[in-house]
Amino acid sequence: MADYIKKCPECGGINLFWNKEKGEVICKDCGLVVEDKMVDFGQEWREFDAEGGDKRRRAGAPSTYTQYDQGLGTEVGGRSDLSKLGAKSRNKFFRLRKWQYRISTAIERNLKLALSELKRVASYLKLPRSVEEESARIYTLAVQRGLVRGRSMESVVAGALYAACRRHEVPRTLDELSEASSIEKKEIGRTYRFVTRELGISILPSNPADYIPRFASALKISPEAQSKSIEILEKAQKQELTSGRGPTGIAAAALYVSALLYGEKRTQREVADVAGVTEVTIRNRYKELLEELKLDKEIKKLKKKKILA
Repeated sequence: MADYIKKCPECGGINLFWNKEKGEVICKDCGLVVEDKMVDFGQEWREFDAEGGDKRRRAGAPSTYTQYDQGLGTEVGGRSDLSKLGAKSRNKFFRLRKWQYRISTAIERNLKLALSELKRVASYLKLPRSVEEESARIYTLAVQRGLVRGRSMESVVAGALYAACRRHEVPRTLDELSEASSIEKKEIGRTYRFVTRELGISILPSNPADYIPRFASALKISPEAQSKSIEILEKAQKQELTSGRGPTGIAAAALYVSALLYGEKRTQREVADVAGVTEVTIRNRYKELLEELKLDKEIKKLKKKKILA
């Protein structure tokens, strides 16, 4: 608290003392009470080890959708408690645990399994915590509305993760989600569209430029060529060349063109593999960019320079 008060307004001294018991900040140089009636929001007890602090703490972690009970539920004991129990008490413990599991609802059991799978896929794709939390919220809503019926748990988890990635502008492709979840790309796409439609989740179209840094890093393309590819995409968007086309395909083609312009040639196969699209897609988008943005002239100039050199 005293950190907010830098110096004494009376003498200009910086030798301030915070008396926590009285809630006062006093200048040690001139004795002026600089601030009074200050509230200490910290804990009123001291802890000397982690266990002691846990026992005294009266508040837990914030609620989170990544846990099936949002982190607010309780469980009958834990494994560490077993060692402290006798044989009779241990049997009672196991009976209580068994009944707790039996009376838990089908929704709770579904969420417990699904959120475990969600965490695994999110970890595999190195997704940020915000995306994991959002996808868990989407999945929980889907279960509560009965949208999981007739669909595999894994496909709804993958669809929720893809929706969360799109909402948070984290560039991940359906191919990547398919690889991480072992669910077919088409199935994830269908489930994603169904869940977002039924839950009324509005998602803006993907920006192809979001994929450039990741693709460029994988292909080891220079920052200059990377900047050029974003410039190409901006021109393409102005001429509406990106509408109705997959963002990964157009981003990969722009990167392929910029690499050519900067003499960092990569094969269409290499670019296609990184972007998760076909070589045909790269060729088609490449031709469109050359023709519509008049980039073929720049490439011809580059080729002439090489011949002369």
